[in-house]
Amino acid sequence: MKSKKKNSNKENLKAFKFLAPSLISMFILSIIPILLTIFIAFTNYNLKTVNTGWKFVGLDNFKNIINGPLKEIFMPVFGWTLVSATLITIGSFALGLIFAKIVSNKNLKEASIYKALLIIPWALPASIIIIAFEGLLNSQYGAINECLMQLHLIKEPIMWLTEAGPARIAVILISIWIGFPYMMNVCIGGLSAIPDTYYEAADIDGASRMQKFFKITLPCLAKTTYPLLIGSWSMSFGNAGVALLLFKGGPVRANSPFAGYTDILASSAYSMSTKFGRFELAATLSIIMFVIVGVISFIQMRASGQFKEVD
Repeated sequence: MKSKKKNSNKENLKAFKFLAPSLISMFILSIIPILLTIFIAFTNYNLKTVNTGWKFVGLDNFKNIINGPLKEIFMPVFGWTLVSATLITIGSFALGLIFAKIVSNKNLKEASIYKALLIIPWALPASIIIIAFEGLLNSQYGAINECLMQLHLIKEPIMWLTEAGPARIAVILISIWIGFPYMMNVCIGGLSAIPDTYYEAADIDGASRMQKFFKITLPCLAKTTYPLLIGSWSMSFGNAGVALLLFKGGPVRANSPFAGYTDILASSAYSMSTKFGRFELAATLSIIMFVIVGVISFIQMRASGQFKEVD
């Protein structure tokens, strides 16, 4: 028995040696920043107090953001974050499903070529995509405005980068363009798992294409894609890449120094810490984001029955 315990201890020690670099990295890069963020959220630690002395303030930061002087900044940004994350998720899924249906057609011989081309937006680095769209959306020489004017869809150039409405539309469309390849791959996997016998039985019953889509395709896809949709929504909720890199949070709000019209909660927290040195507010906003995403995701999971055990 003693020899077996010694051997198991030696094996565990060997395993720990291999796992140690990853565990140490996780502790330094993930656990310590999380604990530090929670700690700072309950203090008045910022650029002004870092030298003069900071102190614990309890829940004052949370009160200031949710129901205090910063409420007028937090609520509009929170509403825009919810709307944009929802529209981006729905749009990415819808576009991905359309392309998945097209490339899943057995009569399409060039399907593999189209799949490779459609995956490009997902494969390209976000910074390159942002630089490309910065030129495409330029109001003076951008190709998008030029095409729309050539097609007589608009008479004057749209100010994509400087007006609130067009800028928000651009954020959503660019995010959908970046995210649809992932949803396309998810839908391709889900479609391949649907038995052909379902569609054959529907053909015998005389079902139309729309009936087969809403009665067979969507319900079957929901079982496999719903958890991934929730994950995608959570990702979109905290993904500030387009808003920060392309619009830098702008256009600027007249009554809000911390957040522009395209800013979401994540980019607002980034601006609070890097531009204004309000580390305590940025940490508080990060915790609020975590709670919001966690609660909404949990409710959606429970409502969809994803936590139910399968017999």
